[in-house]
Amino acid sequence: MADFFQHGDITTLHKLTERPLEEMEQELSSFASKKPIGLILPSLYSELTGPALSHIIDELQHASYISHIIIGLDRATESEFKQAQDFFARLPQSTHLLWQDGPRLRSLDAELQERDLSPPEPGKGRNVWFCMGYALAIEELQAIGLHDCDIVTYSRELPARLLYPLAHPNFSFEYAKGYYARVNENKLSGRVTRLFVTPMLRALRLMVGPLDYLEYMDSFRYPLSGEFAMSRDLASQVRIPSDWGLEVGLLSEVYRNISHHQICQVDIADQYDHKHQDLSAEDRTGGLAKMSRDIAKSFYRKLATEGIQMNQAFFRSLKAAYLRKALDMVEMYYHDAKINALAFNRHAEEEAIEVFQQSIVEAGQAFLDNPLEAPFIPNWKRVLSAMPDFTDRLSQAVAEDNR
Repeated sequence: MADFFQHGDITTLHKLTERPLEEMEQELSSFASKKPIGLILPSLYSELTGPALSHIIDELQHASYISHIIIGLDRATESEFKQAQDFFARLPQSTHLLWQDGPRLRSLDAELQERDLSPPEPGKGRNVWFCMGYALAIEELQAIGLHDCDIVTYSRELPARLLYPLAHPNFSFEYAKGYYARVNENKLSGRVTRLFVTPMLRALRLMVGPLDYLEYMDSFRYPLSGEFAMSRDLASQVRIPSDWGLEVGLLSEVYRNISHHQICQVDIADQYDHKHQDLSAEDRTGGLAKMSRDIAKSFYRKLATEGIQMNQAFFRSLKAAYLRKALDMVEMYYHDAKINALAFNRHAEEEAIEVFQQSIVEAGQAFLDNPLEAPFIPNWKRVLSAMPDFTDRLSQAVAEDNR
């Protein structure tokens, strides 16, 4: 059972009881009659044969309060797209499959490129961005949720709890961030959050002093969770990062666009496990090494907009402050693991910290070399200002692909 502690300015919606799921879904069905709900699933084709996605689809068949499910399919050939159509056909909801690599969506993307409105690189950010644009074309949708397709411990309680704060007519939330405990295979998971993001935020707070943005980011229990829900209006306003700083960058965009009182975080799962990334200590072009570097750059870009001046001396000091905070947190996690009879590999924890420490400096140098780098994709309000019929044409292209 969770505690009821409220940390910071962001409202935390805990799981304090074992409320019957059917009761919550009944409420959601009532809410959805006036405030229709959609769900986005960004998926790689390879996930169709993985251990998670088939079970996710089985569970979602019973989530009748969701009226539209939008699936962004990446890295699929034409024959694989047809297999995906069959795979998702058992969903009873209105199901929309976006073939991201198909000629029609590629043609639309080329038009965006001509106007410098296209996502700068392929990946999850681009996939999510196109799916959001498609969701905005479905005029009835008022609340839009999103979660990944590699959750091996999935239960349909996850979307119910995630979407509830947006759907409830007496709540004023515009954005809900999912969180959960990461304990898998009798050990603590979530290394990037535990050993990088949290100690880095606290090192930054030590260096720059009180800053509302840093306090806001440090209020989230799991800032790197891939599960969130937002209102239709917010979905049209936020810019989505195209790199591995997606989750942190999106939280920064939410911070810029709405009040803290319109944001909440919600406990969405008793148990959560998904595909794990390699640490990539040797090859820093992928895995957690690249992820941590992109996250650090995302923080630096946001701090620059807050008026914080950064140079090489700043990043060297940050590296040292981070190391002290991270090692202190290893001690905290050691004690937490032991009282819960969990395995704890101190060497592996400190090995990860060494990789992350290097990311702080590499990201700092990359920021100084190119301070104008902007991996954000333009928001949909800007796209529709430049190309008013674009989402209609996107809908038509998706319909023709699925015909």
